[in-house]
Amino acid sequence: MSAQVVLEARNLTKTVASPEGPLTILSDVSVLVRTGETLAVVGASGAGKSTLLALLAGLDSPTSGSVLIAGVDLTRLDEDGRALLRGQHVGFVFQSFHLIPSLTALENVMLPLELRARRDARQAAAQALEQVGLTARAAHYPKQLSGGEQQRVAIARAFVAQPAVLFADEPTGNLDTHTGQRITDLLFGLNRAIGSTLILVTHDRSLAQRCGRMLELDAGRALG
Repeated sequence: MSAQVVLEARNLTKTVASPEGPLTILSDVSVLVRTGETLAVVGASGAGKSTLLALLAGLDSPTSGSVLIAGVDLTRLDEDGRALLRGQHVGFVFQSFHLIPSLTALENVMLPLELRARRDARQAAAQALEQVGLTARAAHYPKQLSGGEQQRVAIARAFVAQPAVLFADEPTGNLDTHTGQRITDLLFGLNRAIGSTLILVTHDRSLAQRCGRMLELDAGRALG
């Protein structure tokens, strides 16, 4: 039996106003992703990769088209509804880490669980930090951590609630090659371990080739 569809985008278009008139950033893009798949979204700078990710994750709304996560149409939900759905089904890893400076590594990882009122938040977060090899840094604040360590905290935070879909936007973009390789191995290893769906935005072809398939964008349109 084929795996269940976890995310489906239908004819996504995003147009914004500009001094020269309407500017189409994304044009009629459709994609279907099944549970456990790994999909790389690739293309040149300005091709629309991050815009597509924002639409797929419900962080932004399309001008036209629809996005379904776990069978729920994001475009029919208000902002609170989309946030609730993200909290239940989605994890994020960004290029710039997005850790909260005033929270320790452990507290940053606990955050998505506390938003769900999980009583085992501290225990689960500690286990997630152990999985990324940062138990000894649990009480450290982001400014006390290296870039690679901060990204490992971000990955632990993304995986701690075992999301159905994990979005990663240039996750190695701010890291040196060696650290980036370790982060990539960790990301794919954890993704396999929990069986989530990984959607990875990257300009790095070698990283994209580690995914099961690729979606290439060119000037806002899907190729192939």
